[in-house]
Amino acid sequence: MKLTARQLALATLDRQFLLERRSLDVVEAVRRVCALQAQAPASPYLALWNRVRDFAPEDLDAAFADGRIVKATLMRITLHAVHAEDYAPFRAAMLGTLRSARLYDRRFTTTGLTPADADALLPELARFLAHPRTGAEVREEVTARFGEHAHRVWWALRTFAPVHHAPTGGPWSFMQRNAYRAAPAAFDPGPQEAAAGVRRLLLAYLRAFGPASAGDFARFTLLTRAVITQAVHELDDQLVRLAGPGRAPLFDVADAAPVPAEDTPAPPRLLPMWDSVLLAHAGPGRLVPEEYRPLIARRNGDTLPCLLVDGQVAGVWRTHGDGLELTAFHRLSRTAWRGLTEEAEKLSALLAPRDPAVYRYYGHWWEKGFPGVETRMVRA
Repeated sequence: MKLTARQLALATLDRQFLLERRSLDVVEAVRRVCALQAQAPASPYLALWNRVRDFAPEDLDAAFADGRIVKATLMRITLHAVHAEDYAPFRAAMLGTLRSARLYDRRFTTTGLTPADADALLPELARFLAHPRTGAEVREEVTARFGEHAHRVWWALRTFAPVHHAPTGGPWSFMQRNAYRAAPAAFDPGPQEAAAGVRRLLLAYLRAFGPASAGDFARFTLLTRAVITQAVHELDDQLVRLAGPGRAPLFDVADAAPVPAEDTPAPPRLLPMWDSVLLAHAGPGRLVPEEYRPLIARRNGDTLPCLLVDGQVAGVWRTHGDGLELTAFHRLSRTAWRGLTEEAEKLSALLAPRDPAVYRYYGHWWEKGFPGVETRMVRA
């Protein structure tokens, strides 16, 4: 059977709990969706609110505080929230990419240091970060050894070293001024651990975002095609091949849930900034019409909070004044607006006691304007 673009979108929405919110513990929910993009402190919270029935932000606060969910630099060299048991294998999978992105970058090479010099710092760094330290404290420690190059050395180390972001309080557990702590039982993975990590990450990715191509997985991770091809080969008996609307073969886990029927309805959702579902596939993505990609994904990497209507991005939202402002890129039906309004009212109620002006820093994108055909204000 050849899957249609609609079926692939529905499959991803289903596996991401965006067709129907699920009654799950937040820790299990994070494991099931593979990873949550966490560049903005609020985003993991809003991502889970979209996916978990009766989501309580306090549950995620507690999971971050006791280390059941950790925040670290992983896929695409960006911050993600992942299940604590997934961190070590995911880091092993990504370590080569993380190291290359920093240690061979001009910002590090101009320090005159070598990758071996950076590696030699890791044991000392782990001891220093046995307890949470602010970024300023780490830079002060590194400055004692590297002087003017300290900020570049720390820029590299914090990306590939076994380091977690430490909760600092605030409405979303983490403030914009970061703190860091060493990952427990940190080790330097060898080739076997790295290969095993890629296999584990690929299986987790397919369970959360599949069926998908090797190119999709490359987009999600930034791993090389050679590394991905090897993992696919080694997992041959656990994967199935499928045909889709494009030329590239699709892969899925052998025990995957059935792909939803093409006429399955998809409810409206208000996705957070950098929602992983918008960044998990090559090209414009399964949920983003090609003409809207440049509107929601800016050149500097900012991916804006989006409206989902019938499983496709249809506009953007932001906090504005005492409510949420919803901007549609095309005409929406009364039913669609009714559903979006109900979601916006619930989201406003979630934000009110914590951060009513969430994502305020990114308001400049609205000042530049959108080709929206209709904008509505929704208040809780």
